[in-house]
Amino acid sequence: SVDCSFSRGVCDWKQDADDDFDWNPADRDKGDGYYMAVPAFVGHKNDIGRLKLLLTDLKPKSSYCLIFSYRLAGDKVGKLRVFLANKKTAPVWEENKGKDEKWRTGKIEIFQGAETTNSVTFESERGKGKTGEIGVDNVILISGLCPED
Repeated sequence: SVDCSFSRGVCDWKQDADDDFDWNPADRDKGDGYYMAVPAFVGHKNDIGRLKLLLTDLKPKSSYCLIFSYRLAGDKVGKLRVFLANKKTAPVWEENKGKDEKWRTGKIEIFQGAETTNSVTFESERGKGKTGEIGVDNVILISGLCPED
């Protein structure tokens, strides 16, 4: 498994230069490192911020599971989507509202065919809300299929 968490991970993260705003580090409650967040008041409605995870060493014809923590805190905070590089058009995962401010776990299967996925993009779309944030943390890539809960 590869630890791509932001404070001590080994992965290569890049801010997209062609989007509307950047993701920023935010301190965790327990003070153990940080996560990446987009506060609700950044930008204008429907503005987009993309954070890209570059994947260099994935083997062809194998499966991986991307596991991450996320939260959408606040009323009408916006959308969080995940895109795989070789399937640019549609998100492979999307969430647009949090029931509460709790962190939840997202899982995405990545199947490597002849074309390998060389990046995963976390995209935040600004909503109408003025409070709260969209956050992502604890991004881990494991070999094989995603485990059942």
